[in-house]
Amino acid sequence: MAYSSTSFPKKWKSKDTTVVRVPKALAEDLLNIAHILDGTETYRIQESPNQITFDLLPVKQITSSFDKPINVASVPQRSPFRYPGGKTWLVPYIRQWLRSRPAKPSRLVEPFAGGAIVSLTAAIERLVNEACFSELDGSVAAVWRVVLSDQAEWLANRIKNFVFTEDSVHKIIHEAPLKERDLAFQTILRNRVQRGGILAPGAGLIKTGEGGKGLGSRWYPETIANRIREIAKHQNELIFTAEDGFNLLAKYRSDSDTVFYIDPPYTKAAKRLYTTWKMDHEALFYHLSLCKGDFLMSYDNDTEVANLADKFGFQYRAISMKSSHHAKMTELLISRDLSWIEF
Repeated sequence: MAYSSTSFPKKWKSKDTTVVRVPKALAEDLLNIAHILDGTETYRIQESPNQITFDLLPVKQITSSFDKPINVASVPQRSPFRYPGGKTWLVPYIRQWLRSRPAKPSRLVEPFAGGAIVSLTAAIERLVNEACFSELDGSVAAVWRVVLSDQAEWLANRIKNFVFTEDSVHKIIHEAPLKERDLAFQTILRNRVQRGGILAPGAGLIKTGEGGKGLGSRWYPETIANRIREIAKHQNELIFTAEDGFNLLAKYRSDSDTVFYIDPPYTKAAKRLYTTWKMDHEALFYHLSLCKGDFLMSYDNDTEVANLADKFGFQYRAISMKSSHHAKMTELLISRDLSWIEF
């Protein structure tokens, strides 16, 4: 292999370039990598045995601010769920938090995952090497087990080919699933036709719906199927377990290279929104105080929560977000150190 300095101002965005002679079999792949790297001003190289990973850091990053809610339309929608209390709006903060660290964390742990947008983002965008997430709700757990198995394509096709009518919807959501993959499909369908995506017992069906489109206004079969296929490509980086969130915290709390994202059932609305909602909030703060690795927690903006943060010496900041009804609200971000947030 040999190289020499040269410059191609019309061909490359960067200034000086280097000509490298490489084996012909590698030339096309290396040229593609070079073009990709030329489209970003900064990147990070992660080396491990038998593997080199380039983490691209885009030039145009979404700048978060406390008083202006994030526009979720600017954030990739990756979860197959339309989850109540979902954290798609928080993704720019998650990126900022993880990229502020001196080195890429080996693992992100999300013990109360729900729609798991944080784990999906961290793994797919290679902000961490792997994401471990958990959910106790049996129906939601069935979806994640199927999506991260060899049954993912079956589920994607089932969703895409489902003949959506009021009768067919009622038939599916009231039947007793024979297999876990049938339960996964039923859960996705319920999530998309029940008001607010609520899966808790007693949730009613959509009536008017988005844009007055009625029961099917949140049923996007092609989009949901594509999200499932994309997630399935990352089975090696996404690790799901249906266990108590406290157990997952205890499992990794001694690892300083593991970071934790915590989005617990909130103190006010949890009982109405979720099947599994009971939480010892003070115990959660105590468990986090034992973790060697960094953590970021999102909570409802509540005096009780702020008092717990004070008790354990954690920092907290109120940030703006929009509810599912587009009302401007605030939630708390809690951590040991929030100095990474750009004011």
